[in-house]
Amino acid sequence: MPERYGHWQSVYHLLRTWQRAGIWTLIAAKLRAWADTARLIDWRVSVDSTTCRAHPHAAGARRTPYDQVEPPGDEPRDHALGRSRGGWGTKLHLAGEQGRKPLAVVVGAGHRGDSPQFARVLERIRVARPGPGRPRTRPDRVLADKAYSSRSNRAYLRRRKIPATIAEPADQRAHRKARGSAGGRPPAFDARAYRDRHAVECGVGLLKQFRAVATRYDKLALRYEATVHIAVIDIWLRDLATTPS
Repeated sequence: MPERYGHWQSVYHLLRTWQRAGIWTLIAAKLRAWADTARLIDWRVSVDSTTCRAHPHAAGARRTPYDQVEPPGDEPRDHALGRSRGGWGTKLHLAGEQGRKPLAVVVGAGHRGDSPQFARVLERIRVARPGPGRPRTRPDRVLADKAYSSRSNRAYLRRRKIPATIAEPADQRAHRKARGSAGGRPPAFDARAYRDRHAVECGVGLLKQFRAVATRYDKLALRYEATVHIAVIDIWLRDLATTPS
């Protein structure tokens, strides 16, 4: 760590204290609220995930559930670490607006599937409005690849009255056709709108420019999540600083 930042223990103490107090999350939420007030958020939201490899230093946290309690939420028992085909790592589930900036991030184990986290990551979208009133939680449209094409996800979007453009896998399409009229109509799919899903891929690229995000060094999932929030804060600050007032 550069000497200008002080002793590493002091820096880590600040990271931990602000994480436990929820300050990193609050700062990111305030920046999104300011951006939305300035009409800098495009509410076409894309959902995707990316795997971040874990450094050997990320191993070694306690496995018993009550030995590691981290406010404001409990540390997951698996510490959001799991083994996938690419090795030991953590998966970031991301909802990004069309301007490539993250609106919500969920940290999970590397071997967990994408589809079960779809509703969870969308539920984390909360952008406060200026003055009184409820925060905005509903996108104008949701874009996602075929990994998120499940009945439960589509039903969730219908319940919330959110238009969606989600690719349908070939096996689902073949199964539906094999059932004939009982298979129902194919889900609506706008190929032109689907092209805009590249924004979340660009957002993943921006996040992975931060070395501590691209490779996980933190033993605890909540501490790594705080690291991700700091990267998100930096992305929003850069965008707000370069936008003409």
